[in-house]
Amino acid sequence: MTKPLTRNVKFSTKEELRANARKNYADGAITSTYELDVDKVISLLNEALASEWICVLRYLRHYYMASGLFMDAVKEEFMEHARQEQKHAEWLAERITQLGGAPDLNPAHFTDRSPTEYIEGKDLRDMVEANLIAERIVIDAYREAILYVGDYDTTTKRILEKILAEEEDHADDLSDMMEGLDGKPVSNKIL
Repeated sequence: MTKPLTRNVKFSTKEELRANARKNYADGAITSTYELDVDKVISLLNEALASEWICVLRYLRHYYMASGLFMDAVKEEFMEHARQEQKHAEWLAERITQLGGAPDLNPAHFTDRSPTEYIEGKDLRDMVEANLIAERIVIDAYREAILYVGDYDTTTKRILEKILAEEEDHADDLSDMMEGLDGKPVSNKIL
């Protein structure tokens, strides 16, 4: 029989919880038990926010510019992904404000903050490839951010994990599209 996992956690009394809640109550969701550098978390979230907006704009550009034999199916995916990326941006902006920060929505800052690039693409294949590469970039960026926040900020972690799952789905969709356009598998490795 396995022994249940236990942790040495000191539980506060109700009086301590009440007193702590009254201290610095203007800090909103950031209480004395928040152990991360909140400015670093906000910076990571603003980088992710910039990346999401770059992705929205790139997907929209590709939606409007797509042409060719397979364009209808690909355009539909581009628009669906653009909408999902915008939803991710909304979740990130909301979390940034919950942490007492300001979402950086200045378009001039997006390309400086974002690890992804805005690539227009010459043809449908270039567009799909640019989006697949961007999705792979954000997959790694989200994994790193999740590792950083760990169990110290479970709310942010859950948001990042939810976004990561959708980004992995996007990469899988785009990989299938590349295979359809090229007639051969993109890779025999799991993304």
